[in-house]
Amino acid sequence: MAIEIRILVYAAILLLVHVFTEAHYKTKQYGAKWNMGARDEDLPPLNPIAGRLGRARGNYLETLPIAIIALLGVVVADKTSEWTALGGWIWLVARIVYLPLYWAGVPKVRTLVFLISLVGLGMVIWPLIWAGA
Repeated sequence: MAIEIRILVYAAILLLVHVFTEAHYKTKQYGAKWNMGARDEDLPPLNPIAGRLGRARGNYLETLPIAIIALLGVVVADKTSEWTALGGWIWLVARIVYLPLYWAGVPKVRTLVFLISLVGLGMVIWPLIWAGA
């Protein structure tokens, strides 16, 4: 199996971590009844940690589709290489590091880690852009 596919499997697990971590903190604030209900009622704003976890999940979901397209794309186009694998790992590790940084409310470093993740995606996308050149 191509390492890029394995990276996607880990990316899916990371999505579950995002979803369940956020849900845990929301449930802590709003209660189990809210969690198991229809969630139709108006609620007070989320506490800072739950809010940050929700924004971190949203940010992850902004780059995950790009990663899926890029990582599957290099496999399908038979353009995998040490560089696409390295780029995929850079993206994934940066995204793993990003979550606790956002959770803790660390500015600037979090943004730098996000930019590093984009460099990793660029490394994966590059051979797809220049595949026909």
